[in-house]
Amino acid sequence: MKNLFSILLSIIVIFSGCSRDKKDAVADVPVFAVNTTLAAEGQIQDYITLTGDIIAGSTVDVFSDAAGRITELFVSVGTRVNRGSPIASVDPSRPGMTFRQSIVTAPISGTIVMMPAQVGMTISQAVPLARIAGGGGLEIRLNAAERFISRMAMNLSCEITVDAWPGDVFYGSVTEVSPTVDVISRTMEVRVNARDSGAKLKPGMFAKVRVITERKNNIVKIPASAVINRFGEQYVYVLAKDEENPEIDIVRKRIITPGILIDGVMEIQNGLSPDEEIVVRGHTLLDDGSRVNIIERISPLREQL
Repeated sequence: MKNLFSILLSIIVIFSGCSRDKKDAVADVPVFAVNTTLAAEGQIQDYITLTGDIIAGSTVDVFSDAAGRITELFVSVGTRVNRGSPIASVDPSRPGMTFRQSIVTAPISGTIVMMPAQVGMTISQAVPLARIAGGGGLEIRLNAAERFISRMAMNLSCEITVDAWPGDVFYGSVTEVSPTVDVISRTMEVRVNARDSGAKLKPGMFAKVRVITERKNNIVKIPASAVINRFGEQYVYVLAKDEENPEIDIVRKRIITPGILIDGVMEIQNGLSPDEEIVVRGHTLLDDGSRVNIIERISPLREQL
């Protein structure tokens, strides 16, 4: 009987030791602090940023029918004129000969955007007195570098910003692509129309234009910082639950196939599904199966505007 009691006591001690060792082993497993986010489904767009000057879509220079001295100006820069409105008065008289004043009129309706003429100036029929911008809207003249030529095409959407209106985005599209390349600058001229319902844009303004060269919808996208590139593999860590203890968060290594990368946002072609939770910070020391403690869940990527 005494021997039986001793055997039972030994078994209890052994199992107690095993249980304690198991708890100690779990306590010794490192836990990594991480930030996570959800893989988002949405749109991504590739673009080229170019700069250029805003110009009037159609302009006409105003010339006098007679050579002579300018005696009066009826308009100034910014004046709105109609076709036939007087622009200037020119006296074609010569020494010993007096002629009637010649009135120069506007050939089209529009706005005076340039006025090189001055009272007292002597002009000929080849010298423009003024320049009128017609109602053809506004354009932006861009010069695309040779390496971008293959990505340029008619009707590409454009987003336009100017320093005069910070935070405002105007829209347009490519209306003209030059068939030739300048041999000196190695650039190709591209023209973009600018839609401006609020009349905020003015000829002469400097504009930044984002030409959208590719747009993909319904794709999976994540912050590029979440992707790890090691030993020829590109992968992310996806949040999972420990199979033995569902209350414990772990991560699993997931090989992915990346697509285009724009402004820190990466398209994922294969390997991830929308709304899967991935590690975006604190992943440099992780391995497949590592335990993690989520410090912050960052909002998913929003749609690009």
